Amino acid sequence: MSGRFSLTHQEADPIGGGTAAPLVAVGAGTAVVISIVSTFAHREEIVSPFAAALGILLLIAAAVALVTGILPSRGGFASERVWLVVTIATAAAVAEYVSTMGNDAVLYDDYGPITIGVLLLCMAPYASWAALLIAAGLSSGVLAILVAGNAAAAGTSQPVASLVLVGSVAIVALAAAGASYSYSIVGSILRWQREVNREALEQEVAEDPGAGGSHQGVGGSPRVALVAREVLPFLASVVAAERLSVADVDRARELAEGVQAAMKAGIEATWLDDLADALRSGGAGAGVEMLIDDPSGAAARLSSDQRTALTAIVSWLGGSTRSSEVRVAVVEGAGDGRIEVTAVPAQGPPRHRDLERIVAIARAVGFRTESMISRERTIVELNYPVG
Repeated sequence: MSGRFSLTHQEADPIGGGTAAPLVAVGAGTAVVISIVSTFAHREEIVSPFAAALGILLLIAAAVALVTGILPSRGGFASERVWLVVTIATAAAVAEYVSTMGNDAVLYDDYGPITIGVLLLCMAPYASWAALLIAAGLSSGVLAILVAGNAAAAGTSQPVASLVLVGSVAIVALAAAGASYSYSIVGSILRWQREVNREALEQEVAEDPGAGGSHQGVGGSPRVALVAREVLPFLASVVAAERLSVADVDRARELAEGVQAAMKAGIEATWLDDLADALRSGGAGAGVEMLIDDPSGAAARLSSDQRTALTAIVSWLGGSTRSSEVRVAVVEGAGDGRIEVTAVPAQGPPRHRDLERIVAIARAVGFRTESMISRERTIVELNYPVG
């Protein structure tokens, strides 16, 4: 699927699209001048001065609607503005046909088709190519009916089909030029953006040789690694492609769910989760399973001294030769908090004397401590007042 169908030059390149504003004002003013000069040129054919004046006023309104619609204060040219401008301009053409109904000698001096075409051309930087062609087709259909009716009323001997063709060629030609501009400029901008994004993403991945794992080290987390290892390479491949396959869409959905889950985990995580991530993937705790059970986020409310003591205990127990698994559970009740650190011994289980030296750090910062070492597990319990 291509973004060119509904994307406009202004949307693809807001700065570049905005530079066309002066030319649009000139084009809109030219359309108004054409209507005035044309009306004056065939003034002898006018049977309804009111309709002739109304046609000029309506075209002025269409030009004003176009110029005001591209003002920066509008925040962008809304797609509905295309139909508003074309509708008013078509109404002006209808008023002109009414003003010379039954007395129009030739059609080439009618300003309806040329002014509608000019306005459509002016909207090329602000409308999609599809919208321009659809608007041209609809306005041409309305004018075709008017041309046929006017030809019948004037009793002309010229073929109606040729008259309709002459009346529509200006709209179709100018609208096609505007649509071609919109399609080509948006396509070139999208290609450039894809290339720039692809190179940026590839450079991001290239500059991070540890994308597959280094982000999980100290100072990083698996949440960052998900983006570096999977999302960035996927985006680099997608932005270089013209179309998305069904597999790409499914993969994008999976990654979106993964990123959403990672963001939720990141919001709910505390410094204790980050410590576990660091020990799990780097340093002395590499290869050790680290489990954190802190549903209320109580670890975030510990003092800096308490955090230092807990970090020392967890890091020491998480040594790869001491434990194969470390679990930290934090629970706060009415006025009291309890932290239980449980370690499953590995080939070099901790000794009680060494454990007591580490636990002494916790006692020094106000924890009430209990410790126990068995063949199955090592447990350190830290109690502290809350509030």
